[in-house]
Amino acid sequence: MTKSKLVPFTLAQIAKLIDGTIHGDGTHNITNIATLINASNSDISFLVNSKYTKFLSITKAGGVLIVPEMASQVLTNAILVKNPYVAYAKVAGFLYPKDDLNIGIHKSAWLSPNSICHDNISIGANVFIEDEVEIEEGVNIGHGCVIQHGSKIGYGTQLAANITICKYVSIGKNVIIHPGVVIGADGFGIADDNGQWIKVPQLGGVKIGDNVEIGANTTIDRGALDDTVISNGVKLDNQIQVGHNVIIGEHTAIAGCVGIAGSTHIGKHCIIGGGVGIGGHVTITDDVRLTGMTMVTKSITKAGSYSSGAPAEFTREWHKNIARYRKMGTMDKRLRRLETIREG
Repeated sequence: MTKSKLVPFTLAQIAKLIDGTIHGDGTHNITNIATLINASNSDISFLVNSKYTKFLSITKAGGVLIVPEMASQVLTNAILVKNPYVAYAKVAGFLYPKDDLNIGIHKSAWLSPNSICHDNISIGANVFIEDEVEIEEGVNIGHGCVIQHGSKIGYGTQLAANITICKYVSIGKNVIIHPGVVIGADGFGIADDNGQWIKVPQLGGVKIGDNVEIGANTTIDRGALDDTVISNGVKLDNQIQVGHNVIIGEHTAIAGCVGIAGSTHIGKHCIIGGGVGIGGHVTITDDVRLTGMTMVTKSITKAGSYSSGAPAEFTREWHKNIARYRKMGTMDKRLRRLETIREG
């Protein structure tokens, strides 16, 4: 595990930073964070999932982040908080702060003389920056990145290695982009010309808001005419496909391997589980939760949780159920006929 850089914190200091209440010895020193089962006396841990409650009695953690209702079950020190997972995220940020910006431009990087780059930035090896690119203060561009013509990167944004930012992409402030991301590639625009596919030019761009995070190998297509838009505070996991002209509302979180077809509008504060497939030209309202592997083919106009798909079962039972499913049309007709006879 990566060692923390700021050591040590006392439990009292941590409690003050996260607005928690000490239960036990507030002078106890903490240097790292760990799971209940693997923590040592210098680690702080947390309990979020009730199935790990059994570890409270055996953990060697120097402190545990926990809700007040469970304080009596902790045999070590604790910090009582309303939301242990949020508290854990904040504590991890204190113990493992971001690396300081290594100001400078690697000698192998190439920057167009027609680009505008702030002095206070970091640019790694083999970076290529084209004409009319604008890079604001505090930006960190990792090794092997390509920033194409006319793109803009806002204050404090962090690009990991081997990222491609295509032409006319606008990225806001304090965005985190992980390795292998491609933003602004052409969307899947083709037209059937008497049995032959011809390419539809993709003339829009991509707009990324502030405080967005984009996971490794995620791809965000440029718009066909209007821009693809990822709004402020959106969090995207790894290997997500965002089609052209998609709009994702503020503070929506999307898990890995989700596919979003073109011209779909997703509202604010939505949570989309892994492997979800969303068809094109649909609208999903605010505050919708889609559980993993759900398939969306029609617009969702009412907030709430939605699911589809079938959980795994023994293959023999699955085959039987599929056989029954294929007979449902015939069974429906027979049932309607019986109801008609009964009502007559």
